[in-house]
Amino acid sequence: MTPPPPPDDAAASSAPHASPGVSINTAFPDPGLLELPWELPLEDWPSEVLAAYPRGLSRHVVRFARVGERVVAVKETTARYARREYGLLRTLQRMGTPSVVPDSVVTDRFSPDGDALPAALVTDHLSFSLPYRAIFEQVPARDTIERLVDALALLIVQLHLSGFYWGDVSLSNTLFRRDAGTFAAYLVDAETGELHPELTRGQRGYDIDLARTNVAGEVMDLLAGEHMQRRLEEAGVDPASVDPFVISQRLVESYEGLWEELTATETFSVGERWRVQARVQRLNELGFDVEEASLDSDSAGQVHLRPRVVEAGHHSRRLLHLTGLNTQENQARRILTDIDQFGRALYPGLPEDLTAQLWMREIFVPIMSAIPADLRRKREPAQIVHEVLEHRWFMSESAGKDIPTETAAEDYVRSYLAERPDERDVF
Repeated sequence: MTPPPPPDDAAASSAPHASPGVSINTAFPDPGLLELPWELPLEDWPSEVLAAYPRGLSRHVVRFARVGERVVAVKETTARYARREYGLLRTLQRMGTPSVVPDSVVTDRFSPDGDALPAALVTDHLSFSLPYRAIFEQVPARDTIERLVDALALLIVQLHLSGFYWGDVSLSNTLFRRDAGTFAAYLVDAETGELHPELTRGQRGYDIDLARTNVAGEVMDLLAGEHMQRRLEEAGVDPASVDPFVISQRLVESYEGLWEELTATETFSVGERWRVQARVQRLNELGFDVEEASLDSDSAGQVHLRPRVVEAGHHSRRLLHLTGLNTQENQARRILTDIDQFGRALYPGLPEDLTAQLWMREIFVPIMSAIPADLRRKREPAQIVHEVLEHRWFMSESAGKDIPTETAAEDYVRSYLAERPDERDVF
């Protein structure tokens, strides 16, 4: 049989790219990774495989690349550090700590001339996430900056509770997602991190002192840039009103307040047993569940209560159980409030799980149906629901009567959402 002729140049150029000799270790096998140009240094990758997303500051070369329908972040480093960070991120994922999802470690990279190239760590791009520089470049109000810092403080507390010492806390190593009227923070870079059964006071203190220094430095650097100076002037904001040291001090105070509430021993008399439930309720309101606690009494009739294990995500877990919606914590809190108000107004006495299902049918589905498909990349579904509920409240307040959800959703799309930038993939 006559062998088929070799492909012409045009056909060859359109064939999928495959890197020779590369080794990919992953828990999520995807042959699309083999089509990336691993034989080239990351800084030389062609534009057709890259996604032009904003990046935080990094000591390594980092690029976003398209793999089929998804986007991944690729960071060049040594094989040892890539494997170590991959393992840390996998552990954080199993613990439920907010962090990027590790995809794979790529080793045995060589150029066409046979020169060895650095190993690479691949992580999934966090959809709807914003680097802090993208938020600052919108010239945020002071309270927005404070909410950003509070989100970072909460992330550090969650990491420390899990025994994770970060070692390089900074805004650049963090991504932020909108969470109702606040932000939720996610760890991006775990290269310097360490996992311990429990952190010492010294380890926690060093981590938070480093955070104070890094955050102040990053804000100072951002404010010194000509672009930011111009944006501030256009917005009529005095750069001197944004004090990097006040911002970094708020981070420390927010962290210390949270840590005290979550871990401090509370002492009270035996007759004040109601304080046990009150402490648990306060922790729930902060978004934490108590999985274990010590409750000891002494000969003086005093009771000593100390939460030993607390887990973030109290409201989001409750909402997931009731509706199947996977949300950030404050989004869940806002939606649960609306479900409660919805049930008391229309279905008093109905069990909560049935009320939640009716809310999904009569509130959630109409809201999402009102959002055109081409606008759904602008916000996460739960964030859209929160913003429509807020929009409905303001419309009802202005009109002096209740506004139907469908009407509020249509006005929200027309007057607000259509003008917002896409946030599923921030270009």
